[in-house]
Amino acid sequence: MVPMLMANAPAGHIAMMYGLTGPNLCTISACASSNHAVGEGMRMIRDGYLDLCVVGGAESATMPLTVAAFAQMTALTQNPDPESASRPFDAERDGFVMSEGGCALILESEEHAADRGARVYAEVAGYGASADAFHITAPDPKGSGAALSMRRALEDAVEEPRRSTTSTPTAPPHRSTTRPRPSRSRPPRRGDRPPRRGVLDEVHDGHMLGAAGAVEAAACALAIDRGVVPPTIHYRTPDPDCDLDYTPNEAREMRVRLALSNSFGFGGQNATVAFRRA
Repeated sequence: MVPMLMANAPAGHIAMMYGLTGPNLCTISACASSNHAVGEGMRMIRDGYLDLCVVGGAESATMPLTVAAFAQMTALTQNPDPESASRPFDAERDGFVMSEGGCALILESEEHAADRGARVYAEVAGYGASADAFHITAPDPKGSGAALSMRRALEDAVEEPRRSTTSTPTAPPHRSTTRPRPSRSRPPRRGDRPPRRGVLDEVHDGHMLGAAGAVEAAACALAIDRGVVPPTIHYRTPDPDCDLDYTPNEAREMRVRLALSNSFGFGGQNATVAFRRA
């Protein structure tokens, strides 16, 4: 029973299975957890502590208690149609779709990858993290925490800020990494619909909570490697507050040089990882 309750048990099992004897830890920061894992793993390699590491995240939370809790918060969509329920950036979005899953990635130094002839999909170029220090579920109404996370990742990657977005329905639709638009001016009162942090992570599989960042990291690496930007599905009604190109409904061939993966979690946790063409 105790090992099944331990959040770090998966990391322990993986280490035992493959004989990985380096630092073994579990980052727990709600929906930002596995993005933090990717960033911290990259730092350990860059700082010379490791040559190679396994990073990622997993979550299995589709059980009656968890679903009921999110429903009580009115955070889940009430749309019964599976062909339109998960619709990030759409003006009619009304909550996320619960999901579960897992994803793991191999990070290693450039020298180690070359020595073993590994296929390189992308470079983990930068990492930034911050805390809103505002509210347990509502984001900072000025968007300063999210913007700081993105700005730090770009500075770490030695890149100039470019237009970016977080796509949450009641959080600020950040039109740039440095000038987020204000939105909500107070914490939600009892009975309010809370802002749904992490709608960007829903993609077509629903919102995988702690696993979302790792899955998005893989999507960013594959988009760079294959030159294809994945689509935003079920995009039917444009939102005037979200004015960027969201690649609606169909994938698009494009040479991607740099991609940002953003994960924002309850507790005000923000994590951004920058991926670059290797």
